[in-house]
Amino acid sequence: MIRKHHLISAGTVIAAGLTLVTAGLAQSDVRRQAAGSPVPKITVLSNVQAADPIEFEMTRLVAENMKQLGLDVEHRAMPWTQQADLVWYRRGDWQMTAWRMVGRPERMDPDEFAMNLFHSSTAKDGYNFVGFNNRTYDRIAQEQRRIADPKKRRLVVFEAQNLIAQKVPYVFVANPRLPYAYRADVWAPGSIVDARGIGIKNFWTWVQARPVGKQKRLILNTGDAVQAINPLFISGAADSWITELIWDRLMFVGPDGLPKLRAAQSVTWLDKTRVRVKLRPGMKWSDGRPVTAKDVVFSFQVPTTGEAPMYKPFVSKIASVRATNASTVLFTLTEPYAAFEMNSLAKINLIPEHVWAPIIKDLQTKKENAESYQEKRPVGSGPYRFSSAKLSEEIVLAPNRAHYWAPKASGWILRIIPNAESALQQLRTGEINFLSEWEGDPTVLVSAAKSNRRIRWVATTEVGMRFFALNNRLAPFNDVAFRRAIAYVVPKQAIIRNIFKGFAVPATSFVSRALPFWYNPRVPTYQYSVAKARSVLRAAGYSWDGQGRLIAPGS
Repeated sequence: MIRKHHLISAGTVIAAGLTLVTAGLAQSDVRRQAAGSPVPKITVLSNVQAADPIEFEMTRLVAENMKQLGLDVEHRAMPWTQQADLVWYRRGDWQMTAWRMVGRPERMDPDEFAMNLFHSSTAKDGYNFVGFNNRTYDRIAQEQRRIADPKKRRLVVFEAQNLIAQKVPYVFVANPRLPYAYRADVWAPGSIVDARGIGIKNFWTWVQARPVGKQKRLILNTGDAVQAINPLFISGAADSWITELIWDRLMFVGPDGLPKLRAAQSVTWLDKTRVRVKLRPGMKWSDGRPVTAKDVVFSFQVPTTGEAPMYKPFVSKIASVRATNASTVLFTLTEPYAAFEMNSLAKINLIPEHVWAPIIKDLQTKKENAESYQEKRPVGSGPYRFSSAKLSEEIVLAPNRAHYWAPKASGWILRIIPNAESALQQLRTGEINFLSEWEGDPTVLVSAAKSNRRIRWVATTEVGMRFFALNNRLAPFNDVAFRRAIAYVVPKQAIIRNIFKGFAVPATSFVSRALPFWYNPRVPTYQYSVAKARSVLRAAGYSWDGQGRLIAPGS
């Protein structure tokens, strides 16, 4: 069953002519391959060229390289909303896709990627959308959570990276040095925050950016339509910018990558498994009602009901949570959890019980869950309040002047501009004043800044990564030898040099090089070599027929 939501549904994909068969993914092809027969046709998905030329071009290159292994390969580009719907909600109906994990503040700790991307418990409807299933890895991922000493924990995180590199559920390509730009005649350069591993496109910039002239609204861009404005649904990069502004969290990750107090006035560890949180006084929801400890308890309990499966991993170590008075909450953990502040307190959005309790109760009688629900007017307690939205055109937020971090901007406007060149032109003209997403040639942006003193650009190596996701559930991708062969035909250096224009570093792990403490530099790597790829396949029992087609191993 494909769970529909208001913005993307199975109907969207079918209406676009992307049914299972027409996408080149016949059911008999993806479920199995006959021993001794040619490997069935492989379809590699990507975003469309206008919206994400980097993803489109690197996918086209890799698809051509895969053909050198004797494979019948089709590169199929589709708009992001359709690609996401197919990959996320129809997990048995695709084979390989270009994908990215963006750099979010809470991802400065390796736990989110280590646990949620690859632990088998998240394969059904969580972040492990490739269906990787390895008991040894599950044990390692759980173990790193229990170690409080960072140096000892790092060794286990290194072990996790090493196993993933060996098993190749993903083919890692690059950690981008994505360039961003803004109008220095609109925003004071000293108020733009370059957060470690994230860049200047971050929460701290949105609340601290100081206007220097008559224009006081932050007007930024994204290439894809917003999928949802929902505090219980992690639906995309741009969507997350909106979510973290409308809804508060108890803690947040600072520009230095460390957890900081946010809605919590204090966080006190009573012992290794008990944490007391006291709320800031005077907080209110955007409908005027006070934020209470009961709201906090409710926010952390909802993911345990199954109504917010994407957030469930972030509360899995909580044995109980209860309000001890109107402003204090006591968390009891199932066991010591090193990343609790970063990956639970700084991850869960606080939602009002009086709004969401009846919604959750109603959804429990239906097939849909809370990820499918869209409030007509979202109610949050964050530094910005919802004003209006046309999901394929523009999202408008107004400052919450009563917030403890009241924004200096008079508004936050996200415009959906699918064409990268059009976004840059609008930065030049002042129609937007913050280029928060640039998927075009980075050198073009650098040149634009050099020729226009009003434009400033910044590039930061991201915590996020670009990669190819291989559906481990389906043949031939359920064969680790086949996955390794694919890794050998991905020319990372050429992609970084020619497609990223040098604005990236090679990725070899789910931990970015931007995090040198956690990054394991000694994992197995796959230097581009078609000959090596063919050798790996041959050793695994693959062969080639007289027409050069790759033949699956015999029985």
